[in-house]
Amino acid sequence: MIVKALIVGAFVGIVVGSLGAGGGILSVPILVYVLGQEPHQATGLSLIIVGLTAAVSLVTRMRSGNVAWREGSLFALAGLVGTWAGSTLGPFVSARALLLSFCALLGLVALFMVRAQLSPAHSSPPASTNALSYSGAHTPSRISTAARVIALATLTGFLTGFFGVGGGFAIVPALHLALRYPMKKASATSLLVMLITAAFGLASRLLGGTLTITPEAGALVALFAAASMGGGIVGARLTKRVSNRVLGLVFAALLAIVAVSTLVATLA
Repeated sequence: MIVKALIVGAFVGIVVGSLGAGGGILSVPILVYVLGQEPHQATGLSLIIVGLTAAVSLVTRMRSGNVAWREGSLFALAGLVGTWAGSTLGPFVSARALLLSFCALLGLVALFMVRAQLSPAHSSPPASTNALSYSGAHTPSRISTAARVIALATLTGFLTGFFGVGGGFAIVPALHLALRYPMKKASATSLLVMLITAAFGLASRLLGGTLTITPEAGALVALFAAASMGGGIVGARLTKRVSNRVLGLVFAALLAIVAVSTLVATLA
């Protein structure tokens, strides 16, 4: 069990560090099907793993200048209400329904990501372009942008709390597809949002009494998180060697693989 936790933890960390996502969508199924944790318990434990991994990955990625600190913080804070709502509702949904809806959502997001990367008309603005900037000349445009950001942040926050994940699987597509961030900037900024929302989701579960960490689970999480944090540093450095389009396609492939494997395991 110790060896398994270290190996899968390192793998999850590399994915999180490079893509700005994947912590929860990998750690939840792994905790359930590989490490034998109960689904609702696993969603809570994954928040600890995701939050710590996002923190160390963020420190590494910040040197590239791709982290939109102000915009990421605003996005995360705007989504806190949604995170609270999702964390409150999640424990009342059956484990099977939770996992099946999780698979369906991942499949849809993967399709949109592939379509965006392969479309000739799809192009992101320069990294200096600020999709959340309100300095435009027309007030209606500023209001429209603000409303879109709030709606996206609330939705991703809800998904974060409901499924017990860091939210990167929804945050990266929101920043990349809806707000037009280049993939590297979207994935780096996602780490900041993941850190904030994972911390809030975990606090909500602890205060609500829906998460109890046994000594055995605590030791397992500590091993998993330590390996994941190390992998996160490695993954963050790998992004320098790939293009935005390749990063987007890899992200979509990850979602599809996790969706199919989790669906098969759930139905079996």
